[in-house]
Amino acid sequence: MDLYQELILDHSKHPAHAGLREPYDAQTHHVNTTCGDEVTLRVNVSGSGEDAQVEDVSYDSIGCSISVASASVLAEEVIGHPVAETLRTFEAMRHMLTSKGQDAGDEEIIGDGVAFAGVSKYPARVKCALLPWAAYTDALAQAGVDISSATTRTGD
Repeated sequence: MDLYQELILDHSKHPAHAGLREPYDAQTHHVNTTCGDEVTLRVNVSGSGEDAQVEDVSYDSIGCSISVASASVLAEEVIGHPVAETLRTFEAMRHMLTSKGQDAGDEEIIGDGVAFAGVSKYPARVKCALLPWAAYTDALAQAGVDISSATTRTGD
């Protein structure tokens, strides 16, 4: 088993920041209808505009090791960071996961997210890895955060 597989398994067995917490500004529930994975995600944001900061992300994730591990990595990569930076992290994850194996990811931007590079070769599993990230951007939008920089890209 390679290091990345071990990293995904470790995040799925010991998910960081798991469990729904208060306070929160928005909560979303997303389901991957292909396989049944589910995630309920809460986001707490302080400030607004360019000063917006992710104070907390909490979640309850039920599903395969990829979706649970992805939620864990998401929480580690966004809590305590400016929203704009987290949206760049989301974009880098999405690009890597939809690259069909052509993008190995940049550890400086996505941290442990690079472990999911191999997932991009399996289209059915890409949805598992992106599920928590889609819930995250949805929760940000529901919290009143401008996520247009993360939703205006084409070509993916």
